[in-house]
This record gives sequence, structure tokens and C-alpha cells, in this order.
Amino acid sequence: MAASRLHERYQKEVRPWLRKELSYPNDMAVPRLEKIVINMGLGEALQNIKVVDAASAELAAITGQRPVVTRARKSIANFKLRKNMPIGAAVTLRGDHMYEFLDRLVNIALPRVRDFKGLPSKAFDGRGNYTLGLRDQLVFPEVDYSRVDKVRGMNITFVTTAKTDEEARALLRQLGLPLRD
Repeated sequence: MAASRLHERYQKEVRPWLRKELSYPNDMAVPRLEKIVINMGLGEALQNIKVVDAASAELAAITGQRPVVTRARKSIANFKLRKNMPIGAAVTLRGDHMYEFLDRLVNIALPRVRDFKGLPSKAFDGRGNYTLGLRDQLVFPEVDYSRVDKVRGMNITFVTTAKTDEEARALLRQLGLPLRD
């Protein structure tokens, strides 16, 4: 399989620019994208177990990979939650699948978000990882609008090898993520 165009751009343009700009001693020290984790919490799965199947199908269509159903670790009586009940779905993307997804997210999905003015710069965790929340899955063209029973949000986490938030911010900006200041 050929490398995605965003991965090639990282190799040819972004990595040399980051190395020069942030003065790294060699190419291996330059921060890179390690993985992208897409997580969909399904609180309504407590009443209706079929929600998990629908959400998994949508997540599979968006990412091209079968999601893992996440289960409750312990029982919480106030939420009528029992141990091992399905409460979410998650996908971890690495390699070319990760770069393809990031390319589609930046160029197709995010421009379809209503009143989009850029992503907040404050969503870094202090260790060089960035988490972005989307309110609905319909911004992705892979999701069939007629088959969606309920609009569900998702969290997308970009895990980088950067040591600081500033390094990660520079990396993600160069990869095309529209971060606002």
C-alpha cells in the first residue's frame, strides 16, 4: 500500500521544518503523530443495547476499522450501571490509516461543521496530546444520513511523541489542523 499524501508531506516538508525551527539534533528527535484514538461514549446503551451496534457500525464506516466495545469497569448503582455492561466504542488508528483519517478530518469533515472558526488551542493535556470533541457524526460523509437514529458525539485524541504542548501545537498546525490562537 502506498503511503498517504499527508504522511509523505510529513516526511518531506513537516519533519525538516520542525527540525530546523525547534532545533532538534536529528530526525528521530522530531515529534511525530503516534496514534489517533476515536472514542464514542454511549450512555443510552443502558436502556437500549442495540445502540452499541448502530454506533459501532457508524464508527467502522468513519474509520474503516472495526471498533472495540468498551465496557464498564465497575458497577454504579445510581446510574443503574453493572460491571461489564457495554458503554462505548473506540478505535485506535496507527500508520497510514491514521494519516488518511487526519487528512479526511481536516479537509472534508471539519469544514462541514456549522459555524466552524477553528479548533480551540487549549485542549492540550500538558504532555503533547490533543483532544477534540465533535458534537455529531454527520460531518463525516461516510455516515449515511438516512440510517442515523440519533446524533452522537465523539472524542478524537491525537497522541504525539512531543514532550511539550508547544511542540505538539507546531506539529499539528503543520499537519493542517486548524487551531485558533
